[in-house]
Amino acid sequence: MDFGLDEELTLVRDMARSFADTELMPRATKHDRQGTLDREVFALMKDLGLWGLTIPEEYGGAGLGNQALAVVLEEINRACASTGVTLSVHNSLIGAPLRKFGTEAQKREWLPKLATGEVIGAYCLTEPNAGSDAASLRTTARLDGDHFVVDGTKVWVTNGGWAGVFLAYVRTEPGTSRAKGVSALLIPANLPGIRVGKPEKKCGIRGSSTTEVEFSGVRVPKANLLGTLHDGFKIAMDTLDGGRIGIASQAVGIGRACLEAAVKYSKEREQFGKPIGEFQAIQWKLADMATRIDASRLLVQKAAWMRDRGERCSQQAAEAKLFASQTANFCADECLQIHGGAGYTDHFHVERLFRDARITEIYEGATDIQRIVIARAVTA
Repeated sequence: MDFGLDEELTLVRDMARSFADTELMPRATKHDRQGTLDREVFALMKDLGLWGLTIPEEYGGAGLGNQALAVVLEEINRACASTGVTLSVHNSLIGAPLRKFGTEAQKREWLPKLATGEVIGAYCLTEPNAGSDAASLRTTARLDGDHFVVDGTKVWVTNGGWAGVFLAYVRTEPGTSRAKGVSALLIPANLPGIRVGKPEKKCGIRGSSTTEVEFSGVRVPKANLLGTLHDGFKIAMDTLDGGRIGIASQAVGIGRACLEAAVKYSKEREQFGKPIGEFQAIQWKLADMATRIDASRLLVQKAAWMRDRGERCSQQAAEAKLFASQTANFCADECLQIHGGAGYTDHFHVERLFRDARITEIYEGATDIQRIVIARAVTA
């Protein structure tokens, strides 16, 4: 087994690292405080081909896989988690299912626009009464001639305020419950009857766009059905495997940022006549952080490798998401503790990392849901 990156992935990693260091790190605090990303970042990601990282070359993308996306997301989230989640959702929750389940006509219409960032994608699954229990969604889509008429509300929609297309999961078979009778629809954001709510004021990842999206009598062409009618919940669950790898990669990036900040501060801060990094108590914290980060990365790379090979990886994606997200929060807590009172202020970016880390245990399936997925797999 080769644990190293090949030449292509090394070049991709170095490109992402340079972009993160030169463009994102200087902007990350600004993104957090202003509650949105600088639009220049969108253009820069287009120039680097990041919007279309996993989209096939024939549709204008880079044609890379989940391992490449994981490597890129780790580097970007190390600098700015708000940018990282924006890119992760676009690639793993919109581009991936369209690539896998879309018709050729759907691919020709949407993938080239997604590849350049001309259109940003948003994923609409969660509802006010359907969070971890996603199968209880109530948004409906009834057939009316050649169109579906969509009614309902989605919440916590990442990229909602920037979206050019929504991938929405709706109930298309009346009288059904749970996962039965759910379909996936590609809904252009400019259709009449769509209302995008105000950006949510969040604890962390404040620069990303998170909104409510309301559909009221929205007429969507039948040709926009993704996959098979009434079989959309399987698409949603398959898609979340990739999304969880993306968020696990984000968690690794945040954890790395915490470790790097902690190491730097431990060399600079002196107490009792020497740098605090020379005290065993601090050294053990750094050792635990480094070990958990390395273990998280290996779990992420295994899941991404399996997904690139077309193997089912629900258990592995859940394991990566579970462990990496807990690691990010562990590292953020230890990093802040090493910084002491200074870390609790906004004089350092540690407090932002602390806030950004928390969401990784919640979205794309909460920690408890990952444990359920893993337990079902090992007891099957």
